[in-house]
Amino acid sequence: MSPRLAATLMLAALALAACGRPGPIKAPGPADQVTYPRSYPAPEKTP
Repeated sequence: MSPRLAATLMLAALALAACGRPGPIKAPGPADQVTYPRSYPAPEKTP
């Protein structure tokens, strides 16, 4: 395999590996029950 072909295949693989889920991370569940992101240490919950 020629070095140029190997480099092209490597760049193509890296470009495809960079593709992922678009947008920011979203926690599952209703927005009012999501505790992420949470500061550390977690504040005390009062009833």
